[in-house]
Amino acid sequence: MATSAMNPTNFSTDQSALLSLKSQIILDPFHLLDESWSPTTSVCHWVGVTCGSRHQRVRSLNISNMALIGKIPSHIGNLTFLVSLDLSHNNLYGNLPQEIAHLRRLRFLNLGVNMLSGEVPSWFGNLHKLQVLNLRNNSFNGFIPSLLSNISGLQTLNLRFNSLGGQIPEKIGKLQNLKELNIEANRLTGSIPFSIFNISGIKVIALTDNTLSGNLPPDMCDRQSMLEELYLSFNELRGHMPLSLPNCLKLQLLSLSVNKFDGPIHSEIGHLSDLRILYLGQNQFEGTIPQDIGILDNLEVLGLERNHLTGSIPISIFNISSLQTMSLEMNNLMGSLPREIGNLNKLRILYLGYNMLTGTIPQEIGILDNLVELGLDSNQITGHIPISIFNISSLETLYLERNHLIGSLPGEVGNLTKLQSLRLTENKLTGMYIYSKKR
Repeated sequence: MATSAMNPTNFSTDQSALLSLKSQIILDPFHLLDESWSPTTSVCHWVGVTCGSRHQRVRSLNISNMALIGKIPSHIGNLTFLVSLDLSHNNLYGNLPQEIAHLRRLRFLNLGVNMLSGEVPSWFGNLHKLQVLNLRNNSFNGFIPSLLSNISGLQTLNLRFNSLGGQIPEKIGKLQNLKELNIEANRLTGSIPFSIFNISGIKVIALTDNTLSGNLPPDMCDRQSMLEELYLSFNELRGHMPLSLPNCLKLQLLSLSVNKFDGPIHSEIGHLSDLRILYLGQNQFEGTIPQDIGILDNLEVLGLERNHLTGSIPISIFNISSLQTMSLEMNNLMGSLPREIGNLNKLRILYLGYNMLTGTIPQEIGILDNLVELGLDSNQITGHIPISIFNISSLETLYLERNHLIGSLPGEVGNLTKLQSLRLTENKLTGMYIYSKKR
């Protein structure tokens, strides 16, 4: 009886909060709110609104992808039964109202892809039931508040593409339910807290494109078996590849490119049997390419370019039938291309330029009928250009300049109808020219 008596007031509170939000929207190009959010109808029938069956209070508000322009009003804090709030992919701007902290039932909060600004509020730490916090692609600045560590049930924290600075709080490691941590493309400095790698169930760690420095913990995978994706590219990290890395047996993507890592590539990297993407380019890795890379049967992308690698390309690599991209240019690799290159029938991009490769180009390269980009430039390759190359109808880029190729350019070059750039200079070819076409 008492509950029933309260319903009109509660209903009015929710309606007033939503109408306040509508009043702050200065542009609704699809007229979705204009036509639906009317005081003459129940809020439970408004577009984007879902009510609970028991109290008829607003439990979910989803007005994402509506191209709305405006601000988030303080009255949104009156939607106290709200469990899910999704305002993403709009053009909302301004600071977040502190009244959002009143939404103590909130589990899902997605404000990504807007124009929101100001600091990430520390009062988020009061939303103890929150499981997903997504603020990506906004203009938040300041520091990451350490009080986020109070949200013990948080599973996803996405702050990528903002202007956050300072260090990653050590206390983030207290979020033992965290599955995804994404703070890419900010202005973070300092070292990565080792505590993050102690979160036993974390699957995604994405810290690419910051100014992070220091080493990775040598035991980062000793207590970690769930990690699937590790993005650390475009930072200033240094040191050797952690010896424990092959223990991350569920790893599918490893991106360490554009850092200052050195030393050898771990010889037991072949233990990562689920690995699909391996980016180690633009570092200072040295030594030979481990033979065990060739047993990564699921590998689709191999990027080892711009390092100090020596020796020959392991022939085992040419048995990875799933490989689509192989980039090994700008190393000190020697030896010749084997006939087994024809096994890579899914290969689309192959860059081996700026090495010390010798021998001839095998005819079997013409079997690669999915090849789009081929770069063998700046090596010591000899012999004729195999006619089979000119039967790869998908080829758009062919770089063979600065080698010791001989002979003349065959008429079959006309078969390459999709070709955009052909470079053959500084060889011993007759009828040699540079071919370049723009779409």
